[in-house]
Parts: sequence; C-alpha cells; structure tokens
Amino acid sequence: MHAIGVDIGGTKIAAGVVDDDGQILAQTRRETEPDDAASIDRAIADVYAELSADHKISAIGLAAAGFVAADRSGVLFAPNIAWRDYPLRDNVAALIDDKVTIVVENDANAAGWAEFRFGAAQDVDDMLTLTVGTGLGGAIVTNGELLRGAWGVASEIGHMRVVPGGHYCGCGHEGCWEQYTSGSALVRDAQAAAITAPERAARILELAGGSAEKIAGPHVTKAAVEGDPLAVELLAELGRWLGEGAASATALLDPALIVVGGGVAAAGDLLLVPARKAFSEQLSGRGHRPEATFVVAAMGNDAGMVGAADLARL
Repeated sequence: MHAIGVDIGGTKIAAGVVDDDGQILAQTRRETEPDDAASIDRAIADVYAELSADHKISAIGLAAAGFVAADRSGVLFAPNIAWRDYPLRDNVAALIDDKVTIVVENDANAAGWAEFRFGAAQDVDDMLTLTVGTGLGGAIVTNGELLRGAWGVASEIGHMRVVPGGHYCGCGHEGCWEQYTSGSALVRDAQAAAITAPERAARILELAGGSAEKIAGPHVTKAAVEGDPLAVELLAELGRWLGEGAASATALLDPALIVVGGGVAAAGDLLLVPARKAFSEQLSGRGHRPEATFVVAAMGNDAGMVGAADLARL
C-alpha cells in the first residue's frame, strides 16, 4: 500500500504517491487561495481522487506551514494561510468517500524526516535540519525519533531570539533567528545595499531589472556565483548567522549532522563555508568534542511531500 504526501504552500499544493522507499510514483498539483481555507480542503480531496484512481492508497500526509496540533489533526496557527485552530484532517476526511488515514504534519518536520529516512541523514540517529527559505524552518530527529514536543509545536527554531530588540519578525517578536538567516533577510539586506550603495550593488540591480524593490534571493545568489563582491559578502553574512545559531542549537541538541535545505541552500559553499567557520568558532567546548557536519539537503523540493507520506504510515 502506498501513501500520498501533500505539500501545502501559500498558493498551491503539490501531491504525490510515495512508496515505502521514498520514491514518487505519480505527482499532481492544484492552485489554491490562502485566504479561503475551504479551497485547500477541496484541492486535497481532488488530488486524492486523481491519484487514488491508479494507486491503492492507505494514508495521506498533509505537510502544512504552521503550528500543528499534537494529535496531528489540524493546524493551531499558520502565518500565511487562514488557519486558526483549523480541523484540517476532519475537513478533508468529510470530502473523501474512502476510509483512509489522514495526518497533518509541520512542513519543516516533514522535509527533515525525508532527509533522515531517504536523504542526506540516512546514516545518523541525531540530526538537525534547517530549511533556509522565505523564513527559517527546523526539524529535529533525536535517537531516531522526530521531536514534536508536548504540544506538537517543537522545532520552531527560526523563532529563537538571537538579537534583543532586533529586526521585527512576523511572529510578533523582535530579533528572531530567521530575521538574520533566511531568504527574506538576504533580500532585505540586498535591497538596503542597493539603496545606500547602488554602485556596489550594480550587478544585483542589473539582474533585478534595475529596481531595488524587485531584488529577489536568486538574483543575489546568481551574482555571487559570478563572483560579485557584494553578493558574496551578503551570503557570507547570512552564512555567519547560520553557523553561529547552529552552534547555539548544538549546545542543546548535540546533533551528528546539520542538514541545510531550502531555496537559499542553492548557494552551496558560498553559504556553507562561512557557516561552518562560524559554527566552529562559536561551538562550546571546541576541540574537546566531536563536531556536527554541515551538508546540503538531498531531497530538494520533494522533501515535504515524501516526508509527509512516510510519516502518515507510522
């Protein structure tokens, strides 16, 4: 029996049939409206109907960006979708005729689990996944088990406070780690540089069509790969924050491996070399303990889908 994994984004869902080895046998997607939660329910039921027509399905895993209830039935809060104490599992079940297990998972947890089971972390029992995208997501596996916490909302590592009185965060607080280690942070700093020092930001501005407001993360990464000094500097600064924060997390978790995923991870060593350096410099007890290895995630954009499907079978 196979499982369906559904990766729920702000404007679309991607779904796939996943076998026991983490292989995707079929895929589909639907557009959704983030302000219309019921449209997401209907889209999930629709992709289930499509995919189950040709495959025997035993479970559905729903990867959602937000605080997921401890019983994996719904979403307590989501920053980008109209979910507030939302019974996602039951709403979807009501639209599906078949009796099939449905579980809801945090999207970063699902992606991290995919790396643990099938990707970059298959050979360890203790790992930390950091998804550096628009924000900073995290997943923790300890002694082979996914850490969910008492209320199901563990591993929101991007909201550790690293700078008192720092940049305002969408969570309502200031100085969260993701405000310094994320695609949004990279864009913010690149836009600021383009305004205050446009001559240094010339290549980034060129890639963005001449407008600071249109600068996006891939523009900075592309310029950095070309060797643009400002872009390299911006990624190095982001990497420094990534490494320093990971050192603090390591003092608590002691992972064997730190897996870095998300869109910004496409920068590769431009991000990871400064991250590894900052990590080593800030690691407590340096020289008297084994150090976690930094690696790039292996599962790519399919991680959430694959992880959600696999967790739905457990």
